[in-house]
Amino acid sequence: MKTKIFLAFIMVATMLSCNSEKKDSHEGEEHEEHGVEGAVVLNARQREALNLKLGSFQMRNLTTLVKSNGQLEVPPSGSAEVTAIIGGNVKTINVFHGDRVKKGQLLAVLEHPDYISLQEGFAEISSKLEFIEKEYARQKELFENNVGAGRDYQQTKSEYNTIKAKYEGLKSRLQLLNLSPDKVKEGEISSTISILSPINGFINDINIKVGTYVDAKDILIEITDNSAVHADFMIYEKDVHLIKEGQKIHFIVSNRHDEELTATIFAIGKEFETDSRAVHIHAKINEKITGLISGMYISGHIHTDENYTRTLPNDAIVTEGTKSFIFVLDNESMEEHDHDGHDDGNDGHEDDGHEDDGHEEVENHDNDNDEGHNHDEHANELNKENDEMTFRMVEVMTGLKDEGYTEIKLIDPLPENTQIVMNAAYYLLSDMGKEETEHDH
Repeated sequence: MKTKIFLAFIMVATMLSCNSEKKDSHEGEEHEEHGVEGAVVLNARQREALNLKLGSFQMRNLTTLVKSNGQLEVPPSGSAEVTAIIGGNVKTINVFHGDRVKKGQLLAVLEHPDYISLQEGFAEISSKLEFIEKEYARQKELFENNVGAGRDYQQTKSEYNTIKAKYEGLKSRLQLLNLSPDKVKEGEISSTISILSPINGFINDINIKVGTYVDAKDILIEITDNSAVHADFMIYEKDVHLIKEGQKIHFIVSNRHDEELTATIFAIGKEFETDSRAVHIHAKINEKITGLISGMYISGHIHTDENYTRTLPNDAIVTEGTKSFIFVLDNESMEEHDHDGHDDGNDGHEDDGHEDDGHEEVENHDNDNDEGHNHDEHANELNKENDEMTFRMVEVMTGLKDEGYTEIKLIDPLPENTQIVMNAAYYLLSDMGKEETEHDH
C-alpha cells in the first residue's frame, strides 16, 4: 500500500515540474516575441480594430499655393429655360422635378383657340399660294414670249412673292410650335401644341400647373445638363498674376470631404467683381464622377510651380519631444518570427498501442459536423491571433504642411518598396510604450 502511495506522489510531482517548465518556456518565448526594441507587434484582430492602412510616400506639391473657393457651374449651353413661344393653357405636365430627360422628349402639352386660328390661316394661305403660283408661271411664260402685258406679269409676280412670304412665315411658326405643316395642308387641325425638351439633362424646376394660362415670356420648366458641370473658382486680385491656363487645381466638394478631385484651368475671367475684387476662373473636372450638381460649394488650391516633394498624411506621423517618427512594416522581423514559430505538429502525440472499438467510432462520426464547425471557428480565431505584423518606428524630419499632408525628409534611406503605416501612428506609439512598461515590470 505504501509503495502505491509513493509512486502516485512521484507522478504528481513529475507532472507539476513539466507544467512549470512549459509555462516558463512559453513566457520566455512570448517575451522574446514581443520584445523587439523600437517596434510594435499587432495581430490581425488589432489591425482590424485600428482600421490600419499601409501605403507608400506620395509626391505632392506643397510649395507656392493659391487657395480659392467657388462653386460648380454648368456652361450656358448646359442649361435651358423652356417657354411656350405662344401663350396657352396647360393641359398636361409629363415630367416631374428631378427627372432625367432627353433632347426632344415631351415635357408638357398646351391648348388654346389661337393655335387653331394659326393653322387655319396657314391652310388658307397655302391654297392661295398654290393658285397664284400657277398664275405667276402662266404670266411669266406669256411675258417672255412677248404675248402678255408686262403690267399683268409684274402684278402677278408681286402677289406671288407676298403670299409666298406669308406662307413661309406661318410655316415657320407652326414648326416652332412643333406642329406639322404637311398635316395642316391635309386638313389635320390640332387645338394643342407639344412642349419638347431642347437639351439632355435633369428637370430642376417646374413653374406651371394644369389649367393655368402661360404667356409667351413665362418660364415653364428649367433643365440643367449636369454632365457638363465644371469648377468655377474666385481668385483675388493679389494672386491673379500667378494663374495661367493649363494649371491644375486640387479641390474638394462640400458633400465629399474625404475625396480630393482635380481640375484643369481652361478660361480666366478678364474683369474683377466689384465687391470682392476677384476674377472667375473656369476649370474642367478631370475625374469622371457622378452626383455633382450645379451650385455645390467647392474649395481648393492651385500649385503655381512643379516642385513636388515626398509627403505622408498627418496621421502617419507622431512626435516625441522634438523628434518626429513614422512606422514601417518590418519584413525582416516577420520572416524571423515565421521561421522560429514553425513546428512539425507532432509534439505531444504518442501511440498508446490501443485500438478504438467500433462503438466509439460511431459516436465520433455522429458528432463530426458540430465538432468540425466549432473547429473551423476556433481555427479562424487562432489565425487572427497568430497573423502578426511587426511595425518598426523610424525617425524622420518634417517640412511643409498643407491640406492634411506633411513633407517628409528621411534621415536614413528606406527600401523602395517599404510599406508605411498611413494612419493611427499615435495609437501604435501608445501601444509600444505600454509594452515597454510591461516588460520593465
